[in-house]
Amino acid sequence: MKLAVLGTGFIITDALNAISEVPEIEKVALFARPNSKAKGEEFARNYDIERVYTDYEELLSAGDIDTIYVGLVNSVHYEYTKQALLAGKDVILEKPFTTTLEETKDLAKLARENGRFLFEAITNRHSKVYEKMQQELPRIGRIRLAMGNYSQYSSRYERYKQKDVAPAFDPLAFGGALNDLGIYNLSLSVSLLGKPKAVRYDANIGFNGVDTSGVATLRYKDYICTLSIAKDCDGPCYFTIEGEDGYLRIPGKPNEAEQLDIFIRGEGASTYAPEPDKNRMVQEFRDFAQMQAAEDFERMSKELDTTVTVMETLMDIRAHMHGTDIA
Repeated sequence: MKLAVLGTGFIITDALNAISEVPEIEKVALFARPNSKAKGEEFARNYDIERVYTDYEELLSAGDIDTIYVGLVNSVHYEYTKQALLAGKDVILEKPFTTTLEETKDLAKLARENGRFLFEAITNRHSKVYEKMQQELPRIGRIRLAMGNYSQYSSRYERYKQKDVAPAFDPLAFGGALNDLGIYNLSLSVSLLGKPKAVRYDANIGFNGVDTSGVATLRYKDYICTLSIAKDCDGPCYFTIEGEDGYLRIPGKPNEAEQLDIFIRGEGASTYAPEPDKNRMVQEFRDFAQMQAAEDFERMSKELDTTVTVMETLMDIRAHMHGTDIA
């Protein structure tokens, strides 16, 4: 894989550290907006990237780049990804995938029609813990409850309280708790349990209309899943599925998914804790490179189907948001 990285924000440091651990990926170029060129050049020096572009069309015309990693602000995911697919590039797109369901479906359709790979960069669905959870799920019997929490006091929240709005708290940039942290437990819920029958979202709403925290309720045929999300406070993070015969629990932040606690009635408790990679994003990039090398479009298509279903559910939840003003 010959990769170009788009962006100079916080996520790019994590992404470049992870990519550096995957020998199948060659870092060819980095794209920065003109006002961030100096920062882009610093990344290039630190991570041995040979070229920095500020003209996206010029980057896309480079013959030695076959894949684009889009780590830009949420609101431009669609346009940059569409341009890349139309230029014949494969794309790794950060979560949240797009800002509308229609955009997600359009990108999926475009990738399939043009024979391009399109991957969602969602760490927990590419973890060994997730694979183990899939294997163990039938053993807990009839599901009765599922619950998750991802509360993390944002480094940008103090600015937000002073009316200084970063993209992470800007509804016009598709910011907010649900669109950011909420994606991780939502993705686990939908990929493991399927699309819910009905949803509701009760949120704390800031001065500019963004949700700073909230609780999403997902109703399935005969059980309920509740997912709490917060960028304005801290709390113990987890994801749990409870059945009549046992439970499965990921303790800690669901974007890392480092451990799975397993309890089966009659057998007792056990813990699955695989040797972690140096960076939580390593496994997803390893998977993307392997799928591309093997031309495994079948697996990619299945993962895209899951991404579409997650986005369908996300949009349903947003449409059923009930807010409490916190100003």
